[in-house]
Amino acid sequence: MEQIQDIRAFVAIVDHGSQSAAARHLGRSVQSVSRSLGALERSLGVQLLRRTTRQSSVTEVGLAYHRRVRAALAEIDAAAAEASSQLASPRGLLRIAAPVQFAPAFVVPLIAAFMRRYPAMEVELTASDRFVNLIDGDLDLAIRIGELPDSELAARRLGGLRMIVAGAPAYFERHGRPQRPEDLAGHQCLVRTTHETDAHWPFTINGRPRRVKVSGRFRADNTAAIYAAVTQGLGLCFTPLWQIRHLLEGGRVELVLTDFEPPEIPVHVVWPAARGSQARAKLFADFAAENLPRP
Repeated sequence: MEQIQDIRAFVAIVDHGSQSAAARHLGRSVQSVSRSLGALERSLGVQLLRRTTRQSSVTEVGLAYHRRVRAALAEIDAAAAEASSQLASPRGLLRIAAPVQFAPAFVVPLIAAFMRRYPAMEVELTASDRFVNLIDGDLDLAIRIGELPDSELAARRLGGLRMIVAGAPAYFERHGRPQRPEDLAGHQCLVRTTHETDAHWPFTINGRPRRVKVSGRFRADNTAAIYAAVTQGLGLCFTPLWQIRHLLEGGRVELVLTDFEPPEIPVHVVWPAARGSQARAKLFADFAAENLPRP
């Protein structure tokens, strides 16, 4: 960066005829411009200007160098102006991946707000629970739920998902409320058959993480069936709060064991730091961090 300022000083001297005129143009002192010129000549190992007590004249080598670097500086300035204008009024296509259930509930409203803010932007959303390869793939960024593995992706945390235990009021009337996670051994717990870990619910007990084995008479292979079973009073479920918030607010389920909830599951937005769409991806990431509703 310092050498670019040295080059700017040399170009200004040639363009404006003297070191003092160059200093006025650049808003620098004459001594500063003179130091830049000396540093540039030392780094190149050639004399760019002939100096006398009254004036300076450009050498033949300096004239050829001036012609090349003046054009290069113009390109650098044009690129910087273009990048700044893109950030102020970005345009182009942004391809985003997000989990299937999380996408319509949170990501689509976020994208809608983003597109209202930046009307020249286009967005293509892929809703998928599979792990997408952002480095070699066609996507620009992804919303990911859970701890992130070490990778070459840039990331920004958007928030966390609260994990809860819930049941219907009718269930609690018949079976009572568990007071501690260990009490679940005497309760009907609804388990998904597609996830082995679903039969071991995580809690924080005495300040430490611990998994408690659960079981029940009803099992299902998808969350929609589990939630329907909860509202029918068939048992308790362990789930992210955002997925059943509407049931909670409607009075159809109630929370238990809130003092023993595990740490929140983090939500991040990730993107390849070295890709051409990085500026647009980071713009969306910053927007998401400020505007994503709390799940």
